[in-house]
Amino acid sequence: MFETIIKGGRVLDPATGHDGIADIAVNRGKIVAIDKNLSAKQGKKIVDAKGHLVLPGLIDTHGHIFEHVSGEFGLNPDAVGVYSGVTSVCDQGGPSPLTVGGFKKFIAEPARTDVRCFLSSYLAGGLYGHKYVDLYGPVGIDVGAIEQSYAENPDLICGLKIHAEPGGYSRWGMKSLKKAKKASKATGLPLYIHLGTLWPEKNGKAVDVKKLVKEIVPLLGEGDILAHPFTRHDGGFVSRGKVHPVLLEAVNRGIKLDVGRGSHFSYENAVAVMEAGIIPDTLGADLHGYNARAESAYNVNGQFRPEEEPAEVDDSVPFSPTFSLVHCMAEMMAIGIPLAQVVAMVTSNASAMMGKSDSMGSLQPGRTADISILKMTSGRYTFADGAGVNFRGTRRFTPVTTMRKGRLYEPVSDLLPAWIRQAA
Repeated sequence: MFETIIKGGRVLDPATGHDGIADIAVNRGKIVAIDKNLSAKQGKKIVDAKGHLVLPGLIDTHGHIFEHVSGEFGLNPDAVGVYSGVTSVCDQGGPSPLTVGGFKKFIAEPARTDVRCFLSSYLAGGLYGHKYVDLYGPVGIDVGAIEQSYAENPDLICGLKIHAEPGGYSRWGMKSLKKAKKASKATGLPLYIHLGTLWPEKNGKAVDVKKLVKEIVPLLGEGDILAHPFTRHDGGFVSRGKVHPVLLEAVNRGIKLDVGRGSHFSYENAVAVMEAGIIPDTLGADLHGYNARAESAYNVNGQFRPEEEPAEVDDSVPFSPTFSLVHCMAEMMAIGIPLAQVVAMVTSNASAMMGKSDSMGSLQPGRTADISILKMTSGRYTFADGAGVNFRGTRRFTPVTTMRKGRLYEPVSDLLPAWIRQAA
């Protein structure tokens, strides 16, 4: 007898190559059987997945969930996670060597969602989304503290987060990146590097973006991750409609790419990257408290510009998100990435990026029962990128049920776009 049987869905698991109708049996939080014809009489609870996709639990490789500590920037982990159809969320740069203990105790341990992180290379961590640029120079990076944090939290910490963008470069050159890479080598952890302008350039000092990119890439190694390849901001993959040749070289050297959708995403630049033959490895939503409150117009441009900041942020403004991880999946299909590859971006590729391929990102007997059930619909749909540019697609996804460690959750998060909540 099984506690739960998920019956009749299209089981799609890029890690094993499985793609077909099957049933999945779950006992005590583990997958115990995958078979085409499990009898319903064998299950205490039956989940009807007929007509739906049954996927390994979705993994969001770019979350911001250090709630409260990172100010309005940080979201609730379960709102981003299990209540949005996602079983695992990796916070990018919220916790630091000074705050990772609190992140573990007050965020990761109480969460129903599987929470991991890429530790901030900076002692300040992700306070207000890295709003205050002077906190993020090389003096704020302590390699020894990073090593100690990882030694104490090897399962929680999957990598290190750092920025390499024009604003920081105008102040410190490559000093911060070089120091972070030293910590990366000392711990054996990959670096996750933010590309694209985040802070204003110092005193209006103009930075040659091509020179910046040429200096970044030689410092990186196989397994390091460049974020925001589709960014609409300077210092990214695309300049004047063309991909920087040195970034093509980086991909060929084994450097990975994470979409990091956020408010950075440009449809035009995504097309340029795709036409250059580059498909990102993973798909992080990069949803946070600023771009989830789109109507507040606070930081929706994805940059910190002091002259545009309001005197105060109105926390009473309701969430009005325009995207989520499952919505980003549909956007990736709209720009030409096939379904199986999109699923890999949020399952097997994501677990590999985090160094967890042996325990996450696949549906196999003996593994933790982390499963996402999605409805995929066909039609003529309109999407909008971070600048509000519309583009068309023919597939859309709605989360139906999330299973985390064998427990079922309904997709009721306020962080899901309105059309998804209405369709549920």
